[in-house]
Amino acid sequence: MSQSFPFLRYLLLGKGGGAGAAATILAPLGRDGRIDAVRGLALLIIFINHMPGNVVSGFMPHNFGFSDAADIFVLLAGISAVLAYGALIERRGLGVGAARIGARLWTLYIAHIAVFLIVCGVVARAVTGTHNPLYIEAINIQPFFNDTPAAVVDALTLTYQPYYLDILPLYIVLLGLFPVLYHLVRFSPALALLISALVWQGAVHLGLNFPNTGAAGWFFNPFAWQFLFTLGVVIGRAMLLRIEAPRSHLVDLLAAGFLVFALLVKVSSGNPFGLAILNDWIENLQIGSDKTNLAIVRVLHLGALAWLFIRFVPAGSALVSGVVGRNLAVMGRHSLEVFCAGIVLSIAGQIILAETYFALGVQLLVCLTGITMLLGLGMFLSWYQSVAQQGSVSKPSAALGASPSQS
Repeated sequence: MSQSFPFLRYLLLGKGGGAGAAATILAPLGRDGRIDAVRGLALLIIFINHMPGNVVSGFMPHNFGFSDAADIFVLLAGISAVLAYGALIERRGLGVGAARIGARLWTLYIAHIAVFLIVCGVVARAVTGTHNPLYIEAINIQPFFNDTPAAVVDALTLTYQPYYLDILPLYIVLLGLFPVLYHLVRFSPALALLISALVWQGAVHLGLNFPNTGAAGWFFNPFAWQFLFTLGVVIGRAMLLRIEAPRSHLVDLLAAGFLVFALLVKVSSGNPFGLAILNDWIENLQIGSDKTNLAIVRVLHLGALAWLFIRFVPAGSALVSGVVGRNLAVMGRHSLEVFCAGIVLSIAGQIILAETYFALGVQLLVCLTGITMLLGLGMFLSWYQSVAQQGSVSKPSAALGASPSQS
């Protein structure tokens, strides 16, 4: 119960340990390896899932629950935004924080446009090489070839998104909203979640979405998915304040029970509970929960996963610090680069699988090769980053003729 009061105080008032809250936020918070490891795992799952029809995708989490890697990715984006920019806003003000966020938004935007052009080039090369125009439809880049100037303009304004190129635009919108969301969470996390939920459900009932050329709207409706990002901001600020989740065996059981319920629904061919009144609902859940508008069961499933993970996988856990966890974290620390590379590789993988008639050996080889390349990219970027950091420390010292401690 001792942990419940600070947690409830935080939810209602946005405060943690009273007068010492500001000092707590300003104190450096070490990098949480759990975030990097889970994000790295999500990146690999996204890569596999973006090659539909391969045998490995049959073992991915969406086949055993209602949420998937995209949900995890957006939740972690909210947490990471707080850890990256929240303390900066507290120390140096909103202006400096907004400037840093603006620089990141520009990087994300350029990365999205670059991936868009590369994917169009890969598909164009595949069409000319195989004489199979169906690849254009499979990725939804008909607008690019039908009216290239208009498609480029729409792509630059994020109003045209081919399939599989829709997560970065969502992240750009959500990160742009972060300063407003963060200040609302500072005031009251509960109020922030309430307003976010009202926006989400209001958009669902009113049919609100952003425009997307050649489609009904954005595949990830920002009006809906902002709720997961806001939830991540709430969790991230709690981490800044060093507020731990309260221990509750009842919530533990409810979370575990919901995960078991989701598993039974997804792996059963019919209604596993035998209640006729549930038949239609269970059938809809088995077909797939609404991803565009973020079905409530997706949020509940992700919430259950996050709760149990936070409760039973502490920072520094062997699950994270082991060989597998460390390699996943290497990719998670360079999520933008690994994500962009994964998109291009998955599109190329789709083409290879189709051209080889989804031969089992080719499926496994493509998945293994892609995972190896993404891991290699993460390792290279980590090595390069360490070398660059060493250079930035040694060069000024050499120029000044002083030791690092003196400079």
